[in-house]
Amino acid sequence: MARPRVRLVVTADDFGYCPRRDEGIVEAFLAGAVTSVSLLVNGAAAESAAELARRHRIPTGLHANLSEGRPVGPARHGASSLLGPEGFFLGKMGFREAVAAGEVVLPQVRRCGFRKMLLVRGELEAQLSRFRELLGRDPTHVDGHQHVHVLPGVCQVFAEALQACGVRFTRLPMERGVGSCTWLEAPARTFACSVEQDARAAMGPFARHGLRWTDVFVGLSTCGRHMSTHHVSGALARALEGIPTGRAVTAELMAHPGYPSVPPAGGSGEGPDAFSCSWERLHELRVLTAPVLWAQLAQDGVQLCALHELDSKRPGEGTPSEATLETFLEPSPL
Repeated sequence: MARPRVRLVVTADDFGYCPRRDEGIVEAFLAGAVTSVSLLVNGAAAESAAELARRHRIPTGLHANLSEGRPVGPARHGASSLLGPEGFFLGKMGFREAVAAGEVVLPQVRRCGFRKMLLVRGELEAQLSRFRELLGRDPTHVDGHQHVHVLPGVCQVFAEALQACGVRFTRLPMERGVGSCTWLEAPARTFACSVEQDARAAMGPFARHGLRWTDVFVGLSTCGRHMSTHHVSGALARALEGIPTGRAVTAELMAHPGYPSVPPAGGSGEGPDAFSCSWERLHELRVLTAPVLWAQLAQDGVQLCALHELDSKRPGEGTPSEATLETFLEPSPL
């Protein structure tokens, strides 16, 4: 069956997490399987990753991190609502719980003499500044580590900070049909659906502040052990249902390729996590660099490109059509 024409960005997240992860990401980029990376500026290997990005001219964005490791802004010198007692971010679920409970202060940095209370915007601005120090330029895009950038309240601060810094592109992690992906374990499927719900609500603040993103997104259902040619092709097919044949569509595939971390090297101040040390990162690398995936995607009418090559649009600006957009925005069933 004929499909719309798709221009696909493949973004490798967590660049700078550790040298072995970065080695795999660069290998995938040089093989033509990854077209963009997102850099963790608080990652243990951020400086060497930045050098690799410059050497190989890799399109690089910022992977804004408010949930794992140590901050890069003033909070590292004192107490903050973003941090636990040991000075680390609160974790993927801990940060979400704190935001939901109103325990994370979201407005701009407040000043009191020479003291600063680091809040969400302050940390985002610090990470953007660190990115510029490392790369000597602005990021091609900014997305969120563990999708924190689409959380209620955070998305507004995030959009304001990006607009003020002149960053135009972000990620909207809203994968159509992810709730029906039965191969995902129940906790992973529940988390993916919550991310999709948050992303849907973040569209308004993002659009009001001039941010842009691809027409469709996939990657929640294809992470780690679940990445396969069948799952990637199927996720794109679900995302494109109802879009007229011949219509040009932009898409992003989120990926996490790399060689497994070997402790203690890696992480963002706390050492590498179990997922980074597992075989699943290597599995993603092998799937992404296998010819069978790209043969299937070429058959599906998919063309790879870098983010800066996309004519990314806000909803209503040249998206497939208003009716198709409404269909696309239907919630995924649990």
